[in-house]
Amino acid sequence: MEEQRWDARARRAGGLVRPVRVDVDGRDGPTRQQARGPRWRQTSRGMYVPAEVDGSEVEQRILEQGSRIGRHGAVTAWAGLRWRGATYFDGRSGAELLPVPLVVGTGLLRSDPRVAVSFEQVGAHERELLDGVWITTAERALFDQVRRRHHLEQAIIDIEMAVAAGIVSADGFRAYVATRNAWTGVARARESASAAGLGCRSPQEVRMVLCWMWAAGLPQPLCNVPVFDRSGRLLAIVDLLDVEAGCVGEYQGEHHKSWERHRADVARREDLRAVGLEMFEVVGGDLAETGLVVKRMHAARERSAYLGEAERRWTLEKPDWWEPWAAAHGWL
Repeated sequence: MEEQRWDARARRAGGLVRPVRVDVDGRDGPTRQQARGPRWRQTSRGMYVPAEVDGSEVEQRILEQGSRIGRHGAVTAWAGLRWRGATYFDGRSGAELLPVPLVVGTGLLRSDPRVAVSFEQVGAHERELLDGVWITTAERALFDQVRRRHHLEQAIIDIEMAVAAGIVSADGFRAYVATRNAWTGVARARESASAAGLGCRSPQEVRMVLCWMWAAGLPQPLCNVPVFDRSGRLLAIVDLLDVEAGCVGEYQGEHHKSWERHRADVARREDLRAVGLEMFEVVGGDLAETGLVVKRMHAARERSAYLGEAERRWTLEKPDWWEPWAAAHGWL
């Protein structure tokens, strides 16, 4: 059976430590003298955690900076999405730790390099207390994330990954954006929301599908759909499927390099081709060479059979066993 290859949901790290204030008695926090010593680490003005607490852990960073929020504001953008469990939003740009984004409205908050503070308005209906941290609603967090993206592709990836994590729906986010007139960056949010809803489950899948549509000029495919033979056996859950042509596209990431995975991939390709589906593959690094990938896509589509539904030896019709199995394995 097909296994999920990239989990869009992240379990929040355990053992998170909430910052505490200086305590003159040293019971609920460090004394002033202790706070200046090596056993405590300052997280923000007047707030401390024990020095051994890992300040690079993404959820710990969110907790530390989110603890600064009081009567006004919330954690937002990538940090709000991660606190809700979206794997992709890890708070890094390469090796760099990104500042935790906070929106405070009319509230007062001293900025420092650990946070990115926005004084844009945030209504009471747009924030909630989740596991001890004030965060914006999922739609507002995603809106704050994508409207400041410089590149459309990256904004679409943000939306796809939030959808894959089950935090928002593409339609729900489009409806939210439609209410956000005259906000900074709303044009980017509208453009990316209109293009999203592809059904991808990893960032590289999004890049491959956008290459198929934008660079190769081919029709929008189905993504992450289960393909069965006529007896109801699952052949594969394919990354990209052009139903008209009978053409499949697969992104092969790092996890495909193991011997066990390679054997499974070979069997998978044989099963798909045995029922008349043509294939192309994209591996790590290929997407930097757009012309090469486009040529590969067009060649695979030209080799495809273009059979009508009645002639195909494969089907998208789901057998009775599919729904309970898919739900149990995280594919719904």
